[in-house]
Amino acid sequence: MSPTTKTSRLAALAGAISLAALASACTTVGPNFQAPEAPKTAGYLAKDEASPAAAATLDQAGVGPWWTALGSPELDAVIRQALADNPSLVEADATLAQAGAALAAVRGQAGPQVSANAGVNRERANLQAFGFTSFGDLTLSNPTFSLYSVGAGVGYDLDLWGGQKRRIEGATARAEAQGRRAEAAYLSLTANIALQAATIATLQAQIASVEQMIADDEANIALVRRADALGGATRLAGVSAQAQLEQDRAQLPPLQGELAAARHALALLVGKAPADWTPPAFTLDTLKLSAPVPVVLPSALVRKRPDILAAEAELHAATADIGVATADLYPNLKLSASLTQGALKPKDIFSYDASGWDVGAGLTAPLFDGGTLKARREQARAAARVASARYQQTVLSAFGQVADALAALSAD
Repeated sequence: MSPTTKTSRLAALAGAISLAALASACTTVGPNFQAPEAPKTAGYLAKDEASPAAAATLDQAGVGPWWTALGSPELDAVIRQALADNPSLVEADATLAQAGAALAAVRGQAGPQVSANAGVNRERANLQAFGFTSFGDLTLSNPTFSLYSVGAGVGYDLDLWGGQKRRIEGATARAEAQGRRAEAAYLSLTANIALQAATIATLQAQIASVEQMIADDEANIALVRRADALGGATRLAGVSAQAQLEQDRAQLPPLQGELAAARHALALLVGKAPADWTPPAFTLDTLKLSAPVPVVLPSALVRKRPDILAAEAELHAATADIGVATADLYPNLKLSASLTQGALKPKDIFSYDASGWDVGAGLTAPLFDGGTLKARREQARAAARVASARYQQTVLSAFGQVADALAALSAD
């Protein structure tokens, strides 16, 4: 290697090291995300609504799946079957995997990008274009030859303003949000199954009660008829008894229809066609709380509910997007380097004399774009305000749901 070549390569290496040092001093533009402050309220119900039944045990964590508190082996078996077969959970898992892959792709874009190439070109050189038409008394003709080449290149975005960091931050938050949605789908499914099981048990109890009323009505009519035969009952008593029987019979078809609909809904939640699956015989006696309902404080609820955590993660992602849009307003610096081996014969392609290389840096900066980049930043800021409002609404809705549940427990 000649001294000149060695000096050139050392200079290129020194330049690359200098630019890498510059990259280490890069800043990250845009606002840093801060989780919303936890609510300071100490309860869910107004003071005039509070009661011993609603003042459930304050606990930071439950033990085992929540539905085991109902003490129903049949319900436990149905829920576990649904967790294995329900298509909505399969969809949630696939969407979560999609978000994870998107995050991996964004992270990959932030690192060095390496590529390789190989090729062969058949070329004819135009010597006249360079002023070579003759050599002494000889007339030069344009030569035809084949050029064989292999090479590799690397490029790296120095991310001077942290745009790539913000992209990774946003993708991470979106993956977190999707994970929380998967948790919410799990809770929603299990809650709906428990609700349908309770509905089936309630309707079966109501149907049994109505059937007993019908049996009592029929027995009463028989008594009235015997009394009438003995002259001890009026015609009005018979008409009244028959009317009561018809009234009670009329209650049965709607209840039976509701029971069939509840069974069908439960089959769909389990991931089965109604014709292919029959629910177990749930009873109200086997669906009872065996312990007080664990309720967390409002300040802890916002750190536990997956729907609230998903909304917070979306707010985080929207905040990171502001940084991405802000970084796009500033100049961008990229490093690149390549090594190419080229020769007229394949056997010479890896010889030292066949090598060529380059190291460079490219700076790009927006000068005029008609206000597009600034508009995108304003769009990102507005999206963050939307995400903040949705978060607040999600928290309020969660508090309302807990308040309704506690009020229902108080009324039982």
